[in-house]
Amino acid sequence: MTISAVPSRSALQEACAVAGFDAVDAEPVRIAENEIWRLPNQHLIVRIARPGQWEAAVREVRVARWLADNDVPAVDALPVDQPVKAADRPVTFWKELPPHENGTVLDVVNLLKRLHPLPIPEFPLGRLDPFVRIAERIDAAATLSEDDRDWLRRRHVELSEQWAKRPAGLPECVVHGDAWVGNVARTDAGPLLMDFERVSVGPPEWDLVSTAVKMTTTGAVSAAEYTEFCSLYGADVTQWKGYELLAGTRELRMASYAAQHAATRPEWRAEAQYRIDCLRGRTAPRPWHWTGIM
Repeated sequence: MTISAVPSRSALQEACAVAGFDAVDAEPVRIAENEIWRLPNQHLIVRIARPGQWEAAVREVRVARWLADNDVPAVDALPVDQPVKAADRPVTFWKELPPHENGTVLDVVNLLKRLHPLPIPEFPLGRLDPFVRIAERIDAAATLSEDDRDWLRRRHVELSEQWAKRPAGLPECVVHGDAWVGNVARTDAGPLLMDFERVSVGPPEWDLVSTAVKMTTTGAVSAAEYTEFCSLYGADVTQWKGYELLAGTRELRMASYAAQHAATRPEWRAEAQYRIDCLRGRTAPRPWHWTGIM
């Protein structure tokens, strides 16, 4: 369980009352930018998003139901009128998963192979924005020096300009937007896709680069695992001429995320600074073996 903010139990109780659930037995699972609560006696999960994320919450529920209609294994949105608004925050309700663990690299690629060929749905998904919230995260990274934050801002601008002129690649499709093993749950029945906050229309390479970076940048994925990943998908994003752009953007996301949360979690400050030092060339070459947070 991760607790890194003040939980909004009042918002939880209000939302559950509107949707017809009893929040008396609610247990916090993860309290961070978004809040995840478990109602064990009712076998459901409640997700409280940030203020201003109503459209994203609507999209998440629609995506979950669309995936179910297209036989893509994914977490189930409960069949209630949702999202609901409580304390100006959108709240969604999900079927609790049975006992599970994070998925594997092969689970990720097998789910992407089922997602990417699907026709783009009729409801609006929006375009992929790989830089969403990066500026806010840099601004919130109070433990970094101003020099480091200025460097991150310049890097953000540099990558954004390159993204607008990125080379052509595979045909665009529905992308998950944050496709890694932490967003796949492996149950006895098999792997399930989770977390649809970033589902959008964009280059499929963005979904592939997360696994590639874990080999080339963080060292969390072995060369053998990555070779099998590429063989199953049928493409190796590291061989695409746009790879350095996508990898650099993913690295910036990972570094700014750690830096933002280090401002309120002292135990993450060393890791956040290490990631910045890596990006700025103050350490040994890749892979850098970054340690996961949250």
